[in-house]
Amino acid sequence: MDQLPFERGDDPLVAAEHYRTVQDRSAVAPVRTMAGDAAWLVTRYADVKALLSDERLGRSHPRPEQAARISPSALLGGAAGDHENEERQHQRLRRLLAPAFSARRMGQLQTRIGELVDGLLDEMRTPPADLHLAVSVPLPVMVICELLGVPYGEDDRLRTWSTDLASLDADRSQAALRDFTGYLHTLIEHKRGNPGDDVISDLVRAEAAMTDTDVARVAATLLFAGHETTTVRIDLGTLLLISHPDQYRALRADPRLIDSAVDEVLRMSTFSSIGGLPRYANTDLSIDDVTVAAGDAVLLSIAAANRDLRAFAEPDTFDITRTPNKHLAFGHGPRYCIGASLARVELCEVLRRIVDRFPRLDLAVPREELRTHRKSLTGGLVSLPVTW
Repeated sequence: MDQLPFERGDDPLVAAEHYRTVQDRSAVAPVRTMAGDAAWLVTRYADVKALLSDERLGRSHPRPEQAARISPSALLGGAAGDHENEERQHQRLRRLLAPAFSARRMGQLQTRIGELVDGLLDEMRTPPADLHLAVSVPLPVMVICELLGVPYGEDDRLRTWSTDLASLDADRSQAALRDFTGYLHTLIEHKRGNPGDDVISDLVRAEAAMTDTDVARVAATLLFAGHETTTVRIDLGTLLLISHPDQYRALRADPRLIDSAVDEVLRMSTFSSIGGLPRYANTDLSIDDVTVAAGDAVLLSIAAANRDLRAFAEPDTFDITRTPNKHLAFGHGPRYCIGASLARVELCEVLRRIVDRFPRLDLAVPREELRTHRKSLTGGLVSLPVTW
């Protein structure tokens, strides 16, 4: 039985080779999770796409204390949610969050995000600079402050909490969740008397449907999803463009390619240190003649699916004109990432401005010297030194 995580080389743009070996061998494979428990790994595009919207899989488990553990993470460690009411609660939460990600609010945020990117790039006055620290880390947390309604003076604390929430150190991850949740309870009480045009205020207004603990848990998830994953994609998106000068030049020559460029960045920058999105079978089901028993853990590898030869021509080639590009970076079906539009806006604004401002952007160190976080859910870059 294969043991997760599969070993990756030093190149941050190259996925672990063993995923393709597993993918070629079978549609679903038995594995040991990072925590040492048994699970099923699904790697083929068609199967991952179908199972992402299959109501027979969920995040909850009827006996959570007996559910397979996936990782030491406080957020993606094991089963989560009320098994009896998971689907109903999920639908309710999406309805409550819908206004936060409406076209109106995204339009408002797009202008603000552009201003934030310009300000951060203005600070990169002389080369070399670490684009990771200068842009990729601070921008998403600034945006999350806007979205959640957290005062800007708290951005450093949010940045630390987000990084720690993504940690695969159980104590560090749990401490971050506890501390951030405690802070949110205080902020929630403040929002009751001083509501704003933000997510926490929206959720507080719906307090009949959600407890303070529910609101805090949702905000913690949004912080991780909105900050850590976006930071990784800004870094890797920039690195992909730098590493493919012809694509960099093409985007500079035709900024209208930004949307398809972002799609290709999303397709090629989706990695997971734990193997895939965790799910649990609500009933016995068959995947390509393999029986998955009720209660079994199933990991849906979006990273492998996005590089499946069955779904993408030359899947390891970075092509910003790729059409169609039906990647699964944001999932599929009823659980499609509700924050996808925000992530796209951020990536479009930052990559467009980087390419426009720096016609000769390049790495300030050899690519083989770049390092990734090995103890993080997202496994992003430690730094991204650039020159121009």
